[in-house]
Amino acid sequence: NDYQRMAMRTAGEDKSQFLDNAIMGLCGEVGECADIVKKHHFQGHDLDREKLKDELSDVCWYVALLATALGLNLEDVMIHNVEKLKKRYPDGFDKARSINREN
Repeated sequence: NDYQRMAMRTAGEDKSQFLDNAIMGLCGEVGECADIVKKHHFQGHDLDREKLKDELSDVCWYVALLATALGLNLEDVMIHNVEKLKKRYPDGFDKARSINREN
């Protein structure tokens, strides 16, 4: 909650643009993360962990913006994810359960 509140200080005033900005921003930032890893795997670059950390922090900001746009508390979203994963993989990740997932 503290992170979401602090991050939204820089979200701007026009809340009607939060949803589109969040989705497009997430796509862009995730693409930048992928590009760093691509350069590492296929172009011989060292894995730039600091640049990846920087891009990951941008991903977090856009996730917080998306939660805000949807009127959700980011902490509640995270807890929801953990609960969903506990149901899906009660004993930890299982390849067979991943392949044959229940809806």
